Amino acid sequence: MGTIASASAAAMGTNVKAETTGSPVFPVPSGAEFAGMAGAYAALVTPYHPDGSVNEEMIEKIVEFGLSNGLTGFYLTGSTGEGFLLSVEERKTVYDRAVKAARGRAKLIAHVGCLATRDAVTLARYAAKIGIDWVSSVAPVYFGQNFDAAFAHYKTISEATDLPFMIYSIGQQIVPERDVRIFELKNVKGMKYTGYAYWTVKTLRRRLPHPAIFFAGADEQELCAFAYGDTFSGCIGTTDNMIPRHHAQICRLAAAGRFAEAAPLMDEVARFVELVIGAPHASYWKSVMRYIGLDSGPARSPAGQPLTEEEYAAYARKIDALGFIRRNDHA
Repeated sequence: MGTIASASAAAMGTNVKAETTGSPVFPVPSGAEFAGMAGAYAALVTPYHPDGSVNEEMIEKIVEFGLSNGLTGFYLTGSTGEGFLLSVEERKTVYDRAVKAARGRAKLIAHVGCLATRDAVTLARYAAKIGIDWVSSVAPVYFGQNFDAAFAHYKTISEATDLPFMIYSIGQQIVPERDVRIFELKNVKGMKYTGYAYWTVKTLRRRLPHPAIFFAGADEQELCAFAYGDTFSGCIGTTDNMIPRHHAQICRLAAAGRFAEAAPLMDEVARFVELVIGAPHASYWKSVMRYIGLDSGPARSPAGQPLTEEEYAAYARKIDALGFIRRNDHA
């Protein structure tokens, strides 16, 4: 591919990698915690060795690949990173290695959501200790699935450190007049929104008692989110691991108001997401990392199971057919 698919490169009339340098000019609140936050983030894949242990060396390679192709930062041990399938100690390992790999060149957001609030607090304090920039959490999982429980969960985590806290809203309805209460909590200053009702986020933002930053989490619709202009400051997603140039360039073009030029790239991302969503289980989309030369192993059970070589070869042919993802792209 060289830059990006030839059709997209023709539409942009430029080299994608050259365009991904510098910071996108998205709306960013004033304040040191928000400085340099705008742009595209990979929801970091957690790579494994064949024996199932965390592959720390591969974390460094994935981070380097993302940074060299325009990413602003990484969201650690979230849904894509299989956070709920990792032990607390394994999640600490991911945080440690990401800090080592980034060397101050990227913004790092540690997702600390756990079944038990006390484990989330442990992870938040560890993240603060080692130099992570932000902490984040989903609402309670399995237990406490109501607003009052979520409020208490977020309150305890957000008060555990002085780091800015990012709500991770996935598959949840935003109710602005209710959810504004969460932003009254200490350190709650942002949201990763993985949904499609962008107008509710815009409405929520208007009601906030203090500045906050918002990121779009639905890879296939991030350009739609950016069309609101003053609401979202970037994206955080799964496919940013595999096609970081696409997302970095979409952010740059959208920030410059060049939506027509960003549209062909958004179409390619949407086609890729369609392939990912249509896969039988998570090990298929995770195998794209192998395809680009950053083999991260299969997803852990029950999210996925190892692919046979025949299954991988068949899926790789589907990736080939897309025409814009290059084998061994990290090389």
